[in-house]
Amino acid sequence: MDQTEFWSLVEQSKVHEESRVEWLTEVLSSKEENEIIDYEFIFQSYMNESYQSRLWGAAYVIMGGCSDDSFDYFRGWLISQGRKIFEQTLKNPEFLAEYITDENLGEEGVPEFEDFLNIGFDAFTLKRDGDLEEWDGDLYDEMLDLLADKRLESNTDIEFDWEDEDDLAEMFPALWERFGEEPLG
Repeated sequence: MDQTEFWSLVEQSKVHEESRVEWLTEVLSSKEENEIIDYEFIFQSYMNESYQSRLWGAAYVIMGGCSDDSFDYFRGWLISQGRKIFEQTLKNPEFLAEYITDENLGEEGVPEFEDFLNIGFDAFTLKRDGDLEEWDGDLYDEMLDLLADKRLESNTDIEFDWEDEDDLAEMFPALWERFGEEPLG
């Protein structure tokens, strides 16, 4: 699997609105294990690429605060929007002031998609065990080892280029105008 196929699967999954995660998990689990690992490697690479101070600041404005977990869910949502939206947002997070609508938000009305983070591991689990009922820590560790073999490095260091809401209002005038007084979170 390459980036083009990854983004194609993300786009195809949009058709299955209510069962999007389940559909994508099933499709992936029908592929070879190495393709599932490739999918997860690509997904995690995009998660790493989007681990940016500026993007975290934008999420903070939109939701009226953003913990580290929320930022993960936000980036999962962003990836789930497709390549064009992902790339446009990384270039200019202010784009989200116009892009975000009720139609593209998560169930709770916020740009978060926690379940999108688990698709690769769930597909890997289905492929191996045929069951998602119980967490298998050994299987998870094996998947992490396979990702490490592909040289997946996590991006955990971040230096914020903003300190408070005044900085964010200045950095993101369009986002602040739309969400500053009435955030989605």
